[in-house]
Formats: sequence, structure tokens, C-alpha cells
Amino acid sequence: TILGTTCGFYHLRIAANATTVLVPLANVDGVGLRRAIDDGEVGRLFKLLGDGKIDAQQNWKGRFKDNSEKMRTGSIYDVADVLKSLSLLSKSKSLSFREKRMLDRARFLIITEVSEVMQEGAPAIETRLDYALNRCIAARARNLEKAKAVKASVKPAARARVA
Repeated sequence: TILGTTCGFYHLRIAANATTVLVPLANVDGVGLRRAIDDGEVGRLFKLLGDGKIDAQQNWKGRFKDNSEKMRTGSIYDVADVLKSLSLLSKSKSLSFREKRMLDRARFLIITEVSEVMQEGAPAIETRLDYALNRCIAARARNLEKAKAVKASVKPAARARVA
């Protein structure tokens, strides 16, 4: 009971630093609190992480805004999208301090949740995560090459019809 109003709270203990947090039931959606994914969803998460579909926005400001919004949703699938796009970007150029911090945070969130759900150590989950990300980046590169090849083969045929 607070100021004469009785309401329920989630009592959370943050394992990383043993901090206790009380979250009012009415604020659960606003703070992004959700149930952890289940075993079946772990497979779906790793499939998403390795699918080769990466939203690669060019503009730093727009990319950072979109990624920040995804991180705030609380959805592990949105966090996975951020992880994929920043991982791809980090392969081609140095990330800004803020993007590097966001990349590290996304990795940490996925590794800790999956580790807890699967009851496996973080190093095993990190290895699996790196494998999925490498598969994703390779699949994206293959898809881009295929698209270039198709585009290149269509141009000569179109020119021949015009002549």
C-alpha cells in the first residue's frame, strides 16, 4: 500500500549486481517487462539470427533512432534485429561508441536470457550466437551477389531488345 492505494508489484532481483527492483503491475508494459522465451522459441530466435535478412540503414541518425526504439520494446526478437544489423555494420567499419555499447548490450541480453532458459553456460550460448551471426552475414552476402548477377544478366538482354 502506497499513499492509501494498494497495488501489486513484481519483485525482481537483478542477478548481475543483486539489485532489487519493484515494478508495479500497471507499469509492466511501459518498462518492457515480459516473460522469458521458452525452449521452443530459442530455436525460432536462432533461426531469425541466421536468416540473412538484415535491415541495414545507411543514415547513422536514423539507424540509431530505430535501433534505440527496438531495444526499448523489450522484445528479444527486436533485440536480435539490432544485434544483426550492428554486427554486419561492425564488419565493414568501426562503430561509434554509442552503437558499440548498444551492440554489446544486445549481445548480453540475448546471451543471458537464452543461457537462463536453456540452463547452459554463457560461453556455449555465445558460440552458438556467433555461429548464427556468421551464417546470417554469409547468407546476406550470397543474396546480394545473386541479386547483382540477376541484375547484370537482365541489362544485356534489355539492351539487345532495344537495338
